[in-house]
Amino acid sequence: LRPALMPVLFPHLVEDKVKDQLEAAKPEPIIDEVDLANLAPRKPDWDLKRDVAKKLEKLEKRTQRAIAELIRERLKGQEEELASAVGSAKQEGSDSD
Repeated sequence: LRPALMPVLFPHLVEDKVKDQLEAAKPEPIIDEVDLANLAPRKPDWDLKRDVAKKLEKLEKRTQRAIAELIRERLKGQEEELASAVGSAKQEGSDSD
């Protein structure tokens, strides 16, 4: 048999061969659908937070120091008020004697 006569005599063989070639030419999909939520970072500002983290640590330390200083000043003010109240009470007590 000559190859030119094969399609005429055996059409099912040719059909199978063509189907195989067509299926081999189809690329298989790797991903059916693209989910945009997976492509984008979960929090879009993560890089900003990362860059500012060191500065925020310094600022937090300074804030804590400032709060402690304010508390000390208030306590000193209360001690002075208490001392003056005790002093005035002593003076009143000694005047009545």
